[in-house]
Amino acid sequence: MNRSVDWKKGMRAGLKTSWELSKIVLPIAFVIQVAKQTPVLGWVTESIAPFMSVFGLGGEAAIPLVLGNVLNLYAALGAMQAVDLTVKQAFILAVMLSFSHNMFIESAVCRRVGVATWAVITVRMGLAVVSALIINWTWAGGGEPIAQGVVAPVEHAHADGWGDILLTAFYAAAEGVLQLVVIVLPLMVVLQALKDVGFLDRVAQWIMPLLKPLSISGHGAIAMATGLFAGLFLGAGLIIQEAEERNFSKRDMTLIMIFLAACHAVVEDTLIFVPLGIPVVYLLLIRLLAAIAVTLVVARLLVNAGEEPLGQRMQRSS
Repeated sequence: MNRSVDWKKGMRAGLKTSWELSKIVLPIAFVIQVAKQTPVLGWVTESIAPFMSVFGLGGEAAIPLVLGNVLNLYAALGAMQAVDLTVKQAFILAVMLSFSHNMFIESAVCRRVGVATWAVITVRMGLAVVSALIINWTWAGGGEPIAQGVVAPVEHAHADGWGDILLTAFYAAAEGVLQLVVIVLPLMVVLQALKDVGFLDRVAQWIMPLLKPLSISGHGAIAMATGLFAGLFLGAGLIIQEAEERNFSKRDMTLIMIFLAACHAVVEDTLIFVPLGIPVVYLLLIRLLAAIAVTLVVARLLVNAGEEPLGQRMQRSS
């Protein structure tokens, strides 16, 4: 059966998302741009630099890491565009943030479906640290500055006085927001189209045979497809609904959430880093391979895990 695509709905969703995210990115980028022209950022980065150097990063890199984990990837992206990074440093940050971001909200989703919060946080933080160390030790390239994105930046003269500093910071932050909108708007339209044509249902059918090697029941296909394309936050409602209706065992739900903790929202979380000029294909491959590897390991550790349906546990706890 043919399904029509509601392009207007996708555009409205894109505009709404761009607006909401811009309200986060603009003030963050503005504050960082102001701090760059004052001694404040220098004091902060110098104190953190010894720790960040283990990952091949400067002290300034701690800002997007903290913002990404406390808030989301868009806040981190705004901070990354406001600090001086090489392609290698941006790639390391992107990989770390892809594994470890929006920690509080997404961990709450995992806890809601009965998966231990400490396990999810340990997996995500562990993958972020290990991947950063490996990339730093093995990749000799990427020394050039990051790209300025898909929108040509405006050259700013050196600011003298607080008036110039604030104006320059605003223009620079606005450029970062424009970069964000250019990526988010068409992305949301495409995601709406994929939803309207039933692509999510088809993905679930494609995923089903791949779940067996990961020791996950085929009933988890919809939850996996939702997490892979919508993410843990946006797809939380459907994932929770699936957990309640399908009565997954504790083992199945744990494996599903461990996989999605490492690799979710693969389209959105990958494409938002395109303006930085980093190799996003490798970013996606690293996430997929890491998710498969860690899920296989956890599956072996949970061979004798309890099989009580999670739907019953969730109903008792609600």
